[in-house]
Amino acid sequence: MNIRTLAVNGVLAALYIAVTMLIQPFGFTNVQFRVSEMFNHLIVFNKKYFIGIVIGVFFSNLFFSSLGGYDLIFGVGQSVLALSMTILVSRFIKNMWGRMIVNTIVFTATMFLIAIELNIVLGFPFWWTYLTTAVGEFVVMAIGMPIMNALNKRIDFKNLI
Repeated sequence: MNIRTLAVNGVLAALYIAVTMLIQPFGFTNVQFRVSEMFNHLIVFNKKYFIGIVIGVFFSNLFFSSLGGYDLIFGVGQSVLALSMTILVSRFIKNMWGRMIVNTIVFTATMFLIAIELNIVLGFPFWWTYLTTAVGEFVVMAIGMPIMNALNKRIDFKNLI
């Protein structure tokens, strides 16, 4: 990993943590609107953003989650799984909007891991929790698509890292 990639991923992780901190009450319950999740769309521009996103999720969950180690396993695991799936599927989809749509669907679908976590730790009903976390993830990721597209026009995410 070169210095530029390392630095950009460090800044990305810090941004993810800072945005998560700002919305903390809305990012860790059975109704989640973790605005920082829109950074997940960076993976459609370049797979080198993987490490920055995962580190951001790890430290956000470590510092701000009341669920302890469970959130480090399930939350980080969900991000790793969804990002990896998007990277694999993106090999076959060349259109950036198509990739973001798939990324949104993948992240929404994999929220079952968060529902399992909240079921185990807090006793929340699985299906209801899956629905509410998935809806929150879908909304944030869907709103994030035009935002990330607009930022990409100014920043050029593919070549930034």
